[in-house]
Amino acid sequence: MALSSPANFLPSLQLQFPSQRSSKTRSYRLAVRPITASVSEKPSVPPPPAAAVPPQKTKLPVRKIPGDCGLPFIGPIKDRQDYFYNQGRDEYFKSRAQKYQSTVFRANMPPGNFISSNPNVVVLLDGKSFPVLFDLSKVEKKDLFAGTYMPSTELTGGYRVLSYLDPSEPSHGKLKRLVFFLLKARRDHVIPEFHASYTELFDTLESQLASNGKASFGEANEQAAFNFLARSLYGANPADTKLGSDGPKLIGKWVLMQISPLLVLGLPKLIEELVIHSFRLPPILIKKDYQKLYDFFYQSSTSTLEEAERIGISKEEACHNLLFITCFNSFGGMKIFFPNMLKWIGRAGSKLHTELAQEIRSAVKSNGGEVTMAAMEQMPLMKSVVYESLRIEPPVASQYGRAKRDFIVESHDAAFEVKEGELLFGYHPFATKDPKIFDRPEEFVPSRFVGEEGEEKLRHVLWSNGPETESPTVGNKQCAGKDFVVLASRLLVVELFLRYDSFEIEDDPVPSVNHPRLLSVIHAATPFFGVMIVKSSDLSSPSQQPSRNTSLRRDDNQAIGPLFAVIATQPQRLSSP
Repeated sequence: MALSSPANFLPSLQLQFPSQRSSKTRSYRLAVRPITASVSEKPSVPPPPAAAVPPQKTKLPVRKIPGDCGLPFIGPIKDRQDYFYNQGRDEYFKSRAQKYQSTVFRANMPPGNFISSNPNVVVLLDGKSFPVLFDLSKVEKKDLFAGTYMPSTELTGGYRVLSYLDPSEPSHGKLKRLVFFLLKARRDHVIPEFHASYTELFDTLESQLASNGKASFGEANEQAAFNFLARSLYGANPADTKLGSDGPKLIGKWVLMQISPLLVLGLPKLIEELVIHSFRLPPILIKKDYQKLYDFFYQSSTSTLEEAERIGISKEEACHNLLFITCFNSFGGMKIFFPNMLKWIGRAGSKLHTELAQEIRSAVKSNGGEVTMAAMEQMPLMKSVVYESLRIEPPVASQYGRAKRDFIVESHDAAFEVKEGELLFGYHPFATKDPKIFDRPEEFVPSRFVGEEGEEKLRHVLWSNGPETESPTVGNKQCAGKDFVVLASRLLVVELFLRYDSFEIEDDPVPSVNHPRLLSVIHAATPFFGVMIVKSSDLSSPSQQPSRNTSLRRDDNQAIGPLFAVIATQPQRLSSP
C-alpha cells in the first residue's frame, strides 16, 4: 500500500522471466459456466483441523532463499530509502528479482525500525508461489493486515477488527458471519442505490462542467461511493444525519492515522522519515472525528447490531467492525479501484467502448429495460473488463502470512525452504502479471476472461486474498465482500455505458504528490480525472471530439499522481434501454 511512480507503472518482469506462451488473439464467446457476482452468503463449512502434514516433495531444485536483509537497524533503513525514494516500490522488487535471478527472495519491508519489530520478509513475486499465502494449513494471518506492523487498536475502539484476526480465532467466524448477514439482508438495495448514487455523481459532474468548465471526479466519486454504501447497506442517507457530507473527509484522516508509515506525502524526506516512517501518529488526533463516524454507524445499524448480539458479539464491537469494513475496506477499495478501472477502459479506446455500449444496452433492453443480475450475466465482455482491471491493477497490492511450520514454496523455476515463524510477503501487481501464466501480461486485454479458456484463468486473479474462482467462507481469509466489490464495479461500467457512448483519457506525466489527498496516494496511481460531456447523434461515431479541451485538476489546483481528462459523448436516450 505504498507509493510507486505512475510514470513507470508496474515495470515488467518479462525480460527476466520470459513467457513461454503464445500471444495469439482470441475471439470471445459465451462461457458454458457463467461468471457470477452476488452479495449473498455462500453455504460453507469451516475446514477441519489440519492433521499432521507429511514432508513436502518437489521435483524442482531446492534453493536456499536468496537475499540479504543487511545489518540490524541499518539494513531496514537503507531498504526503506530505496523503497520510498531511491527506487520506488516496483523497481525495488524488480531490481532484487533480477539481482538474485529469482522471484522468491529475502528483503525488508517498511516501515521498519521503531514501528515494526521485525521488517524481514520472504518476498513472493510470481503467480505460482503467491497462493501459498491463502493456504491456512501453512500460514497464519493474525495481525498482518497492514504488514510488518499493526496500527493501534485505539483507532478501532480498542478492538482487533476482523481484518486482523486469523480464522483460528473464535471472533473471526462470528464477525464474518455478521458481514454475510448484512450483505444478504440488504442485497435487494444494492442495484437501485448504486443507480441513484452514481446518477447523482454524473449529474453533478455535468452541472459543474456546464457552469465552470471543470469538475473533480475524485471528490465526486468519494461522496457517491460513501452515499451508496450507507444507503445500500444501512438504509441511511448521510445528508439527512449529523454526518452530512463529511464522511469521506473523516475517513481519509482516520485511514491516514493507520497507514501513514506506508505512505510518501511529498514532505521533505527528513520530516517524513522522522514523523511518519519512524513513529506512530497519536490516535488522539482523530478521536473526535472517529466518534462522529461511529455514531453514524451505530444509529444506522440497529437490525445488524441486534443480529450481532444474537450470535455472541457485543453491539460495540460489532459497530467498530462494521465501520472498518465499510470505510476502510469497501469505501477505500471503491475510491482506489473505480478511477483506475475507468483509466484502463478509457485508454482502450472507442472500439471497446462501442462494443461495451452495444452489449450493455442490448442486455438491459432484453430484460425489460432494467439493470438486473440476470441482465449482467448476459454481458460477458463487461464482466471480463472488470476482471481484467482487477488483474492488471489490483486494488490491494500486498498480502502477508506467517509460516506455521517448515514447508517448501515453489516458484516456476525452483523450490525454497521456508522456516516456521518466517513472514511471507506477496506483491499482487507482479503475481497477476506473471508472463508464465498470462499472455501479454502488461497489456490491458478486455476480452481476456471471456469464454471457457478465459474463465479458467480467473483462478489467477488474486486481489481478494484468494482466487477469483473461490468464495469467502467463515473458515478462510478471503474478503467477505469480494462478490459485492465485483458487483459494484460491474454496475459502474453498466451505468457509464448506458449514459455515454465513449470517453478518452489524457495522461498528465507529472507524478508530484505536493499536497496529498488521503487514500488517493495509497497506491500512487489512483487517478484524478474530469469529464467533458458532448452530445452525440449516433453510437456509431463515439470518437467525436469536443470543441474545447477541458482538463480537470483538484479544487486547489494541486497535482496528485497522474491527472486525467476524460471526454465523453452522450448517446441518444433509448426509448426502451
